[in-house]
Amino acid sequence: MTAGRIESDALGTRELPAEALHGIHTARAVENFHLLSGRTVSPALIHAYGLVKQACARTNHELGFLDDDQARALEQACGEMAAGGLDAHIVVDALQGGAGTSTNMNVNEVLANRALQTLGKAPGDYESLSPTEHVNLHQSTNDTYPTALKIAAIGMLRRTERDVVGLMEAFQALERGTAGVVKIGRTQMQDAVLTTLGREMGAYAEALGRDRWRICKCEERLRVVNLGGTAIGTGLGAPRRFIFRAVEHLRDLTGLGLARAENLVEATQNADVFVEVSGILKACASNLVKICADLRLLSSGPDAGLGEIRLPARQAGSSIMPGKVNPVIPEAVTQAALVVCGNDVAITQACSMGSLELNPFLPLVADALLASIGLLGRASRILREFCVSGIEPDEQRCRGHVDSSTAAATALIEAIGYDMAADAAVEARRTGADLRDVVVGRGLIDVEVYEQLIAPDRVNRLGSERGGGQ
Repeated sequence: MTAGRIESDALGTRELPAEALHGIHTARAVENFHLLSGRTVSPALIHAYGLVKQACARTNHELGFLDDDQARALEQACGEMAAGGLDAHIVVDALQGGAGTSTNMNVNEVLANRALQTLGKAPGDYESLSPTEHVNLHQSTNDTYPTALKIAAIGMLRRTERDVVGLMEAFQALERGTAGVVKIGRTQMQDAVLTTLGREMGAYAEALGRDRWRICKCEERLRVVNLGGTAIGTGLGAPRRFIFRAVEHLRDLTGLGLARAENLVEATQNADVFVEVSGILKACASNLVKICADLRLLSSGPDAGLGEIRLPARQAGSSIMPGKVNPVIPEAVTQAALVVCGNDVAITQACSMGSLELNPFLPLVADALLASIGLLGRASRILREFCVSGIEPDEQRCRGHVDSSTAAATALIEAIGYDMAADAAVEARRTGADLRDVVVGRGLIDVEVYEQLIAPDRVNRLGSERGGGQ
């Protein structure tokens, strides 16, 4: 057994495994918060934190606060963290008191000890390189944590945007493939007028296109950071040159269009930008819930329901009912979207509970926001890959509904007038006959005209040509 090492802080001492990359601050946080969420910090936040610390180390080296060896080792450790190589050593719970101080100190300790290993020294040799005196130099949790959160969110939002675009394009392909399938359009769950399956699918694509645009615009809200503001935005303890240069280095390292907030006090105090971004995610989630509900309804039955589309069969649907196949993908995506909506409530409340110069609840905001972004991206991808891309129309079923429903009466108004169309619809419903048979049997129109009136080009036409003019 390797002998442990002893570390101390203002509260006393703790024994740690000799080779552990975390230190006493992390150990105390693990003790204090181990009963909370049971989840570790988001990997995206850890990677972003590595970039933030690397920018700060580079700035401090330029300004002469770190020697060459310290800077080289620390930048190497930061690069490893940014690449995901140190994830396993960030062990604090995602939810924690202290506005994220436990995460910041876990990061500081891991980077310091990994840098010490690079220098050929033992973890815990903080005389050579300290988590607080060197890694956290000229910084605070209160400027590094929200900066890392914004960088993590931007990176994840870009990936989620691509997933939403992929889903949108899948519906666009389905729109083109089903443009000629006439079906019943429904309002208040009742037969209304004729439409096409393509138009239904196109409406979903349009909504997702709007979501994509909103998600893209989130980056503008998140690109303004408060790095350099230290504790409350006044830059206390940081040289002015550090405050000006650190964001420039961070911009170069991330490739993002980051900008230092003009009012660092305001940017440190308020977290409403996260509420705004979460609201945009909630809007996308609400569209996914609606789309998935429609897909389940349109595919219902399939023998005793609407059955107008067939979803890909993904797995057996029952342990007792033979042959049953459930719409499991829309059901799963719906649950993910509902979690996003629930996260939005938590984010809103957490951001509104900031006190005076700081919001202490950013760990909850980070955990919920990054979880929502990831959920939306994965949900969109799964819905596209396992469901939408394999949807097939049941054209015979759609035509059967058209022929047996009085909803087609609206399409006949232009040819026979409202009163005659209404009277024919009443008779069809009373006798159970097809509307087509009623109007043809009465001699109001012939079969050829009827087919023309319910053809896809007529159904898809915007308005009618009656009334003259342009």
